[in-house]
Amino acid sequence: MNAQNITHWIRAGLWTLPLYGLITAWGTLEPQPDQQKDPDAWARFVSSGSYQTSHLLGSTGGTILAIFGVFALGCCLATSRAGRLALAATVITVAGTALLMVPAALSTFATPAIGKAYLDGNRDVMLLEFPSAMTVSFLLGLLLAFLGNVLLGVAVWQSRTLPRWAGALWIAGAVLFYLLGVVLGQATTGSSLPTQPAGALLTAASGGWMAWNQSRRPSHPRPSMRLARAQGSREPSGDRPWDQPSP
Repeated sequence: MNAQNITHWIRAGLWTLPLYGLITAWGTLEPQPDQQKDPDAWARFVSSGSYQTSHLLGSTGGTILAIFGVFALGCCLATSRAGRLALAATVITVAGTALLMVPAALSTFATPAIGKAYLDGNRDVMLLEFPSAMTVSFLLGLLLAFLGNVLLGVAVWQSRTLPRWAGALWIAGAVLFYLLGVVLGQATTGSSLPTQPAGALLTAASGGWMAWNQSRRPSHPRPSMRLARAQGSREPSGDRPWDQPSP
């Protein structure tokens, strides 16, 4: 695969970032009721078809798009001034995002079954507890995803390859979504807060800005530049001033 094809694939991958942000924003628009305070409303909510659809597309589908987009962003920044930081941020972000797929899959497929069993009269189903390993996986994934996305935003800011303020938007989206959305929501209402879709929309705006910026750049040098380079490489060494013997 030549360099031009690689550039096209990277640009296509960058467009998954705004898609990820938009799908995630849609999937977090409607918060679920508190399981402890109103178990009946919670069970009806999670056993509905719209819940499984939004989680399957918003959580699982959005996570897959995020991984593709982060890889493309890391490749885009690999040759920039922030190449090393971008590499570390890409690895951390992808690791955290992959870990978050475990609770996302359980929430998509196991939670509706629990809600349906509760509505069918099996009240003891609410006493089920998932292994502590899932909690550890969720918390570790949350930490890595937040840290990695902040570092990615810093790498974009320092790169001089992508718009600096797109990196600032990316960091703001991570703070809103993870800290003021997921963490604060779990600590207060036990559900998602309006800051989650707001953070996802900022991520979509930042990703779209970066993808648009790269799509407008030429994927190869201009013909005149290539011709000048070719002529320079064929120039006899004796005709160049710096190749002349010193007196």
